[in-house]
Amino acid sequence: MDTNELIKKVRKIEIKTRGLSKHIFSGEYQSAFKGRGMSFSEVRDYAYGDDVRNIDWNVTARTGEPFVKVFEEERELTVMLLVDLSKSAMFGTQSNFKSEIITELAAVMAFSAINNNDKVGAILFTDKIEKYIPPGKGKTNTLRIIRELINHEVESDGTDLNKALEYLNNVQKKRAIVFVLSDYMTDGYETALTVAARRHDIVGMQIYDERETELPNVGLMHVRDAETDKTRILDTSSKVVRERYANWFAEHTENFRQLFAKTGANSLRINTEEDYVKELLRFFKQRGR
Repeated sequence: MDTNELIKKVRKIEIKTRGLSKHIFSGEYQSAFKGRGMSFSEVRDYAYGDDVRNIDWNVTARTGEPFVKVFEEERELTVMLLVDLSKSAMFGTQSNFKSEIITELAAVMAFSAINNNDKVGAILFTDKIEKYIPPGKGKTNTLRIIRELINHEVESDGTDLNKALEYLNNVQKKRAIVFVLSDYMTDGYETALTVAARRHDIVGMQIYDERETELPNVGLMHVRDAETDKTRILDTSSKVVRERYANWFAEHTENFRQLFAKTGANSLRINTEEDYVKELLRFFKQRGR
């Protein structure tokens, strides 16, 4: 992609998503995520009624008098975007590819964060870590993330969410709000997600195409796995074949939802052809209660 075309695409996404973030999501984002973290502020003399769990035993031992730790709401949060760039995201049967919606959602989250003076960083991944952009403030950093999402040339086709979550756990020591944007056409990431959910506020966003939920009845169909390049022929005129596929996708989706719930993380699903604004607003309002 040449420079002029890239600039036009970045600008188009900026205009659309920044407007949404500023005028629609700003207040919802703040109520959903602000005040979720607490940071150490100072120590003070113990007073009757203080929670003994907050006693600072090191200071107490040095002074011979009981002291407690005082915490305050974290006014500045860090947002990390884990973005799936694998080949399975390059799929769409109507007007949008999954990858296009993933890029827009990432931009909305990034602009919502900087509107609240939070830091934003990104980990772009396939079955390897493709790019790490450290958390930073301001429009310049957000536009860099969008440019990379549009123009990054991936080195691999597969998906390894486990590796991405492990990388997050290694590089992001401070608690962060983490949006994991993927179609989740993978498994084997439960352990890494469990560890990450203990440290961070995790939100899994599953982006899917409506055609992925069931097979059309069009007779023999030649299909290819975008990530492994393996091919096979399916007889979609068979009701059994269509039902098996529909059941597999439904089970796969339910496993995604249950796994995130089990680890204490949030999750939501976005259809490429539906209005993601409504789904995000519903999610933010539910969290902000």
